[in-house]
Amino acid sequence: MENVVLIVHLLLALALIGVVLMQRSEGGGLGMGGGGGAATGRAAATALGKVTWILAIAFICTSISLTILAAQKSAGGSVIDRLSDVSVPEPALADTPADALLPPSQGEDAPLVPTAD
Repeated sequence: MENVVLIVHLLLALALIGVVLMQRSEGGGLGMGGGGGAATGRAAATALGKVTWILAIAFICTSISLTILAAQKSAGGSVIDRLSDVSVPEPALADTPADALLPPSQGEDAPLVPTAD
């Protein structure tokens, strides 16, 4: 069910992008431009405008439904609860002697640990 809603959501997003890009730019931005009535200042609704609104409402509905589906899926517990169930392995270096962890010195015959002379 979640995959179907996700695919519809992605298709709506692509369609919404396409419809918005096909619309004519009126130059005003935020609905300030355009003709229409002198008293209302609102442009006549075009077919692309109506399709944009329909796609936007459908996109918001699929967003909300995906959020609800994800919340129902993760209602079992928190991340902290999941961490307590995981066993932590012991470090691999615990059995290694300390001399083996030191970097090699300049010469082959030089001791690994500096000696007090």
